[in-house]
Amino acid sequence: MTEKILKAIKELREKSKKRNFIQTFDLIVNLKEMDLKKPENKFTEDLILPHGKGKEAKIIIFSDVIKEEDVNCPVLKSSDIEILAKNKREAKKLVKRTDFFLAEPKLMPTIGKMLGQFLAPKGKMPKIISGDVKKMIEDYKKAVRIRIKDSPVIQCPVGNEGMEDREVADNIKAVIEFLSGRLPKGEKNIAEVFLKFTMSKPVKVEV
Repeated sequence: MTEKILKAIKELREKSKKRNFIQTFDLIVNLKEMDLKKPENKFTEDLILPHGKGKEAKIIIFSDVIKEEDVNCPVLKSSDIEILAKNKREAKKLVKRTDFFLAEPKLMPTIGKMLGQFLAPKGKMPKIISGDVKKMIEDYKKAVRIRIKDSPVIQCPVGNEGMEDREVADNIKAVIEFLSGRLPKGEKNIAEVFLKFTMSKPVKVEV
């Protein structure tokens, strides 16, 4: 599979016009035989990419015990949650600019009650902190969200053009292998796979 992915990456680089910014590699997976009327066929999952997506994901922690200086990451306390809940505009802006939220277990009911209306529709309800919080943060900096909601298509970033081809290929392979294990019929649910830059036409990936 890796060689076929590398071939598609090479083709995309050769065919695409150079832009004056670093473009993202976007993976598009078209699905088949997926009945999205069935709730069990819809999901939102976070996947840690082997090499990250070229820039670190933005993470915010909800906690009353973790200190920002200890984790090098923004931390919001219970009091901050209450303030945010009263300011819809600020809450929406925070959700939009943050990739992943992590939370200590005891704050989850408060978050659900006060911020759930902003987080849930975007598939951004916090992951519960377990084990080594620093490791969890470092992992999530390399994560992408894989979501199936209203249409049988998945699109997610898998790197940027400043990364090595093999790193991008490893990331693409990780997404496809994840889907093969997560979809109801595995790889039989995968119809077609495409790869594109931010501003390019897609090329087909044979997998």
